[in-house]
Amino acid sequence: MRPGTRIVLGVSGGIAAYKAVEVCRQLVDAGAHVSPVLTEDALRFVGALTFSALASEPARTSLWDGPDPIPHTRLGQSADLIVIAPATARVIAKYAAGISDDLLTATLLATRAPVVVCPAMHTEMWEHPSVQDNLATLRARGVHIVDPESGRLAGGDEGTGRLADPARIVAAIDAVLGPGDLDGVHVVVTAGGTREPIDPVRFIGNRSSGKQGHALADEAAGRGARVTLITTSERAASAGVDARRVETAAEMEAAVLDVAADADVVIMAAAVADFRPKASAAQKIKKAE
Repeated sequence: MRPGTRIVLGVSGGIAAYKAVEVCRQLVDAGAHVSPVLTEDALRFVGALTFSALASEPARTSLWDGPDPIPHTRLGQSADLIVIAPATARVIAKYAAGISDDLLTATLLATRAPVVVCPAMHTEMWEHPSVQDNLATLRARGVHIVDPESGRLAGGDEGTGRLADPARIVAAIDAVLGPGDLDGVHVVVTAGGTREPIDPVRFIGNRSSGKQGHALADEAAGRGARVTLITTSERAASAGVDARRVETAAEMEAAVLDVAADADVVIMAAAVADFRPKASAAQKIKKAE
């Protein structure tokens, strides 16, 4: 990211709004000029003063809260990129429908800069056809979507819908802005622990999460590389990363050999199993066997 890159950080009203503070900090640390825009609902979760203290200019919360009579056009026209983190189902729907009834949605319609949308919501909402249709509409218009992650959600539930990690969001922004110092370089990264099936239920494996490999892939993509990530992890990949899912060591080997000849760099960060059964049983092996 070049110093002085002008980024509008849109924050909408969800419990994940507190994570946008870290997104703001990382963007500023990377040299960006960050202009925060908070929706009315976002203010129920985080304070504008927090963003004003960290960002490059005071946070805006309304079309009418400053001397500028048309803040949405100034923000939209001057932005090099707009990122919405978190993006609620409501904001996604309004953006897809072209509704501009607050400063954030008006700014989205007043810009020709690339837009990165980072959804965060409960699993049932994320999987709802209306939400997925709206996201498909935005993708078709060239909007970049950073898919949410799986894990613990508000209320104690487990599922997909957590806002992407701030570092992953920043890496996605870097990839969209590109090019970086790795522009034109093809990087292949392996990640996660392989599983060697004993039967349909049991396997030989390890506890590798794939976090390190995914972080390496994110960093390379953020610096402009074309990244192929061969992973056993279900972790969502960043924008610009070509993720290929495998399970066994043999599948990982085949996937690596398929792309290695075209790679400039291969980073083997996966935890490959040391052993595999001579044969895998077609049915669950009983205790007596």
